[in-house]
Amino acid sequence: MARRKKGDPVSGWVCLDKPLELGSTQAVGRVRRLFNAQKAGHAGTLDPLATGILPIALGEATKTVSFMMDAMKGYRFTIAWGETTTTLDREGEIAATSDVRPTRTAVEAALPAFIGDIQQIPPAYSAIMVDGERSYDLARAGEAVEHAARTVTVHAIDIVDAPDADHITLSMRCGKGTYVRALVRDLAAALGTEAHVADLRRTFVGPFGEQNAISLEMLEDLVHRGARQEALLPVETALDDIPALAMTDEDAFRLSQGRGVVLLPRQVETVKASLNGASRTVLATHKGRAAAICEMRAGQIRPVRNFIL
Repeated sequence: MARRKKGDPVSGWVCLDKPLELGSTQAVGRVRRLFNAQKAGHAGTLDPLATGILPIALGEATKTVSFMMDAMKGYRFTIAWGETTTTLDREGEIAATSDVRPTRTAVEAALPAFIGDIQQIPPAYSAIMVDGERSYDLARAGEAVEHAARTVTVHAIDIVDAPDADHITLSMRCGKGTYVRALVRDLAAALGTEAHVADLRRTFVGPFGEQNAISLEMLEDLVHRGARQEALLPVETALDDIPALAMTDEDAFRLSQGRGVVLLPRQVETVKASLNGASRTVLATHKGRAAAICEMRAGQIRPVRNFIL
């Protein structure tokens, strides 16, 4: 007899506005307990000293987390000029200093070199796995950690504010694997100075943004009022850029059994017109809810991952 899973079979996304000094794993645990959910996961680690958008998947939504890992992300961050630290943010110890304070004009002139596909060396204090251990654990233990440069994509960087000579605030839109702390390190080097991240906020991850975010305090209040469902976004929220096809009862049943569904010519053309690049991924829906993530080939779709909702 199969073991009964602990918790409730709740499914959906919570767009959490993560507070300061709370780790991503801790945040997931808090949300999971509030919903008494059987399963939970998150779409992209956010440092304890960062605030902002941390999409948390519950139940069947965990099957869509991989689609969020490649999503575009947005950040707003403040750079403190004159000091770099061991962690490249305000948490670390001072490692080097400089009297150089770049002007706003100098920063504007330097930013284009950091837009597009660029080479970036991840910080030693990062969640990257090294021989089975987290890089930040090795760095905290005093071990020398060096990562190879990797290609990341920065779509845009803009100056938001320059309140004084010691600080400047930027906003950035970027692809997966981009480290704000590494960008600040490299920007400072290009400007002949030292710097670290004084404040960091993630403003969006794909379709999850500040417009649909909820704080832990608000979520706790909803739970206490018996209205926790109000904080749940649909499972398919993470699949908003994937073409969707509505299925009949019969076709949805076929997909649930792992069988393929032959599409009508007009359906094939509709999907082809909506597909992104070489992707063949299609979302099959049934009665307005996600039924299966499918792959389309030769005029039919076959389920890759079914949802139990």
